[in-house]
Amino acid sequence: MSSEALALVEVDSVAGGLSALDALVKRAPVQVLEANLVEPGRFLLLFAGGVAEVEESFAAALDRAGQGVVDQVLLPFAHPALLAALRGLEDHDGELDTVGVVEGTQVATTLAACDRSLKDADVRLAGLRVAGGLGGRAYYVVHGAQHDVQAAIDAGAAVLSTRQRLHRTECIPRPHAELLPWLLRPAPFAPPTPRRRS
Repeated sequence: MSSEALALVEVDSVAGGLSALDALVKRAPVQVLEANLVEPGRFLLLFAGGVAEVEESFAAALDRAGQGVVDQVLLPFAHPALLAALRGLEDHDGELDTVGVVEGTQVATTLAACDRSLKDADVRLAGLRVAGGLGGRAYYVVHGAQHDVQAAIDAGAAVLSTRQRLHRTECIPRPHAELLPWLLRPAPFAPPTPRRRS
């Protein structure tokens, strides 16, 4: 089991999000995985670290953002594969037996659903995509034997359905090799990295 915690706070404005970011990094030493604008006009804070530290920073962010908090999740013992995927690791090389896609309408609940899928079923996380180009939605892709993938989909869908955040799921047996590069393709038309003035 992972000894690392994961937390997400979604705020209704950039200004409020930046203020909450300042509060959380001042409270405890955590690793900020993402702090950025997401559609539709919200600011997402995603961070990980030791359980006590993340809990402290999570409380500080919620306190600073106040009524501006739109969504939140705290996973005290997040699955290691979820943390790895959020740090950019993808696991979908070679021939895959079956893939499952779970899509949620909000980021926080989708991360909770992914964590549950990985803990309840013997699958591997191919990767996940959060917010960019998705209108505030998120999705993740798991792979393994078909019955395990279906169990993972069911577990994740149950979490999302309970909170009325499920958008859609798909189970794809024996995916064609040409599908694999498209599973987790970056969003098209991504804005260029801004240049710094010298």
